[in-house]
Amino acid sequence: MKKTTHTEQVVPLNRIEGQVRGLVKMIESGRYCVDILTQLQSTIGALSKVRDKVFGKHLEGCVTRALEGKKGIEKHTKIDEIIYLLKMFRRSV
Repeated sequence: MKKTTHTEQVVPLNRIEGQVRGLVKMIESGRYCVDILTQLQSTIGALSKVRDKVFGKHLEGCVTRALEGKKGIEKHTKIDEIIYLLKMFRRSV
């Protein structure tokens, strides 16, 4: 069984890391609230994109393999996992 990887997300995560460092500098230098909030929203959007890509690969790889398998317990576990993740995503909006 091939393991799902997310190495392509390292580049956007490195960019996000830079955005967070920029936010710290903005706060330390006393930048205007709206500028900080705008940058925060941009960072949240970038994180959401990474989350969505990781989730998509999880559905395409891990979940698909489990649902194609013969073990019913594994299928139910994956379905419960997806329900949990969707609830978690809904709370973060």
